Amino acid sequence: MAKSKSKRRRYNLKPSDFNTGIRPNWCHGCGDYGIWDSLKKAFVSLNLMPHEILIVYGVGCSGNGINFIKTYAFHALHGRALPVATGVKLANHKLNVIAVSGDGDGVGAGVNHFIHTCRRNINITYIMSDNKIFGLTSGQAAPTSDRGLKTKSTPSGVVEMPVNPVLLALASGATFVARGFTGDVIQLTEIIKKAIKHRGFAFIDVLQPCITFDKKNTHKFYRERIKRLDEIKDYDRKDLSGAIKTSMEEDKIPTGIFYQVEKTPYEEELKQIERKTLVDQIITDIDINRLLNRYY
Repeated sequence: MAKSKSKRRRYNLKPSDFNTGIRPNWCHGCGDYGIWDSLKKAFVSLNLMPHEILIVYGVGCSGNGINFIKTYAFHALHGRALPVATGVKLANHKLNVIAVSGDGDGVGAGVNHFIHTCRRNINITYIMSDNKIFGLTSGQAAPTSDRGLKTKSTPSGVVEMPVNPVLLALASGATFVARGFTGDVIQLTEIIKKAIKHRGFAFIDVLQPCITFDKKNTHKFYRERIKRLDEIKDYDRKDLSGAIKTSMEEDKIPTGIFYQVEKTPYEEELKQIERKTLVDQIITDIDINRLLNRYY
């Protein structure tokens, strides 16, 4: 999270102050409402103003959130939310940069960007709306769909094993890895707050039921199986091996922060932005002729 050396005044905002005035058009009961609610509550708790935040959205139902939250925003192409968010952070590292996309964006079309953003450890927060299906395009199988799930694109059932986003993030070097559930807004809000404050790449896999096209992974299904990591007294968030083992549990579904360690963020290693953001640097008086002449 971008921090100021001077004491910040309290803005006394309310979650509704982050509303755009456009009413969400998600299906009634959609998990995206939980992410929408949690984000706004986290911003208020962190005393952030809309102009201090930029959210990059992917495509799909979660991408429609660009219309409903009042911050700076960018609607990226399918699978390309993370490279855009990276570019934004490098251009103005004082902004609190967040990426929000679905599991199709994150571990489907954009899985390569996901892996490299994890290992790069740039100081952004990535919220993956994980509904285990392609909802906006009317219910095709996604990379996270359960094996055997019958959909329009897999009428005989999904053959492949599902991608585990938490395990992939841990294996790829992310320094903050968590899982939330849209049916528990209180816990999800706290996870988002801690992710934004974390210095480095923070990933949150959010279990987000698609009430229209997935009749298995419902709110009731998750509530009966979720195990909160913050209720385990001896759980060690710095133990990578333990986090990997926990992420592979099948009998119960762990939620909370799996792993968190401190490591210098990518942008703090760059001398080019050490003293001033790129957007504040004057480039009109830079003469590149001497450089170009070396190649003529």
